[in-house]
Amino acid sequence: MMKNRTRSWAGRLLNIMLVFGFLWMVMSVLPRAAEELPTVSPESVGMSSERLQRVDDYFQRFVDDDLIAGAVTLVARRGKVVHHSSVGWNYREEGLPMTTDTIFTLMSMTKPIVSTALMMLFEEGYFRLDDPIADWIPEYGDHLVFERDGPRQRRVLEARPVTIRHVLTHTSGLTLNPTGAGLSEGDYRYVTNDGEPFTTIGERVVRAARIPGAFHPGDHWQYGSSTDFVAVLVEKISGIPIDQFLHERIFEPLGMADTFYNVPRGKVDRVAAVYRPTEAGGSELMRAPGFREPTNYFPGVAGLNGTAADYFRFAQMIANGGELDGVRLLGRMTVDLMISNHTADKNIYVRGPGYGFGLGFGVLADPTLSFDALSTGSYGWGGAYGTLYWADPVEDLIGLMFIQLPGHGPLNIRQRFTNVVTQAVVDSWADQRPIIRGFRLAR
Repeated sequence: MMKNRTRSWAGRLLNIMLVFGFLWMVMSVLPRAAEELPTVSPESVGMSSERLQRVDDYFQRFVDDDLIAGAVTLVARRGKVVHHSSVGWNYREEGLPMTTDTIFTLMSMTKPIVSTALMMLFEEGYFRLDDPIADWIPEYGDHLVFERDGPRQRRVLEARPVTIRHVLTHTSGLTLNPTGAGLSEGDYRYVTNDGEPFTTIGERVVRAARIPGAFHPGDHWQYGSSTDFVAVLVEKISGIPIDQFLHERIFEPLGMADTFYNVPRGKVDRVAAVYRPTEAGGSELMRAPGFREPTNYFPGVAGLNGTAADYFRFAQMIANGGELDGVRLLGRMTVDLMISNHTADKNIYVRGPGYGFGLGFGVLADPTLSFDALSTGSYGWGGAYGTLYWADPVEDLIGLMFIQLPGHGPLNIRQRFTNVVTQAVVDSWADQRPIIRGFRLAR
């Protein structure tokens, strides 16, 4: 009897050891968690803890007034996180609180990441910025554009080819939307796939070649479909789908374990609900969280989902000149090129006065005209559901705010966010080292 008991306890002990061994193995290969971000006290990098509390207070007011359900915010300086917080609700109707690891629909904050992917191929010598996109998407050779002839519009051959620079800077005039294009019934059915969903973004871009451009390439800035062409160029040049390229070449190397086109079923419980403004001045549920069947349609203009912590890692890589934690995705001179203004004084109406546009990023050219309390050369972008990212290279400062509310414009919530962050910078100019192109020089 004693011998059998001994064997029983030995078996249980062996099982326990196997379970703990398995758990240790799983934990050892898990990606970096948000809590493992490089965090320091605000005072150690010239910011005020007391003043940073205003960030939470600011968003809590919007939650209390029922204007938004919740928010996640992150602030970093000199490569270190000084604030990472959540307020309100992830899914208000179910009483689920917002958490810092909530996954958000990024919408147009997809664009800087996809643009970065193409610039990685630029560094490998596959193209020049002013090469025509028709070299890889031949359907856009001899493309037509609309040209105004008095009160009427006519279709003419484009004055110059659409180039890679044009699609990166939103000066291509290209669109995937056939509305108002004056297409024949047959062409309209062709470019819309007869009303059926397209299988891939590549298929849709090829068919859209029958839609005339809004203007001659380079003449104007127009926000729209350009980054879809960037995504297709990544696929054509690399030979792999854009989602695979982003995962293998950007997300995995940077430790962005919670960023996807298709959110895995096991992480759906962390996805934020999407709300919309009401006529009465509040907000109501627009889209509940839930598992969505995976798709192979991976746009460049939108489509990614991710956390604030993940996006910070991408943002810090750009701020560092293309490198993070020993992983280099881009060279410093390439990053400088990307965050320089390529659009002169064209109207970047999405970001407002004072802004130009680089290769995938809005760039602040004149802070005296801008609504944002940021320095010359600051850059970033936002998403239609209320997400926003910016980096101030003069102050070595990054800010991210994530909400889920289309139609947030009248709240001015994103513009005022910059003020609430930058007021927490309290160090003296006497403590600063000279900065050239966003990189602090050693004394």
